[in-house]
Amino acid sequence: MTRRPSLPTLALLLLAGGCTPPGKPAPPGPSRPADVTDFRTLFAANCVGCHGADGPLGPGPPLNDPLFLRIVPDAELLQVITNGRPGTPMPAFDHTKGGPLTTQQVKIIAAGLKPAWGKPGTSGDPPGYALAPGDAARGAAVFARACAGCHGDRGQGGGSVDGRPVGAVNDPAFLALCSDQVLRRYVITGRPDLGMPDYAGKAGRPADFRPLDARDVADLTALLASWRQPPAAK
Repeated sequence: MTRRPSLPTLALLLLAGGCTPPGKPAPPGPSRPADVTDFRTLFAANCVGCHGADGPLGPGPPLNDPLFLRIVPDAELLQVITNGRPGTPMPAFDHTKGGPLTTQQVKIIAAGLKPAWGKPGTSGDPPGYALAPGDAARGAAVFARACAGCHGDRGQGGGSVDGRPVGAVNDPAFLALCSDQVLRRYVITGRPDLGMPDYAGKAGRPADFRPLDARDVADLTALLASWRQPPAAK
């Protein structure tokens, strides 16, 4: 006569064999990283270290700025996330470029930024995002009108915004981390997270200040780029 195992013994056998009780489906195992397709999950795992949770600030520029999301082309977002920005801390994320994400995941992040934080109908007519050649000498005059009130006449800093000190922008080490495209972006969008006005903002500027036009932006970007090289010793 065959003796049936007791219930405690049966439970131990099931656990030892890695099985689930008859009729009960096994719980799903954890998804592979390559299977994640949710924008918020991907952003939290890959972007918040530099751009902050929900993209407002951090060592990298804010991504939740509606003005930035209005002017930046979709193709530019995809290109930067795919390839990174050489010479800056922004790495490539596509696995074909040595990054941790699939090409589809990169597309999900790039396509998700504007729906998450863009605001249709942002007022004004800002200069375009694309780089344009500028003149650093003309940029010095634009800087005096638009930037010196907070950043000092030579970009050395020392002013304040809402009681917060304003740092130098003529620091070669800082400028070495910023591509010309990033500098142009700052000139147009400002840094709302740091109190820096955009191309049309009046904070820290003369009462008769007029918004920067496309040439102003190009010239100011050229001036900032020229400061990557420290001034020659006298």
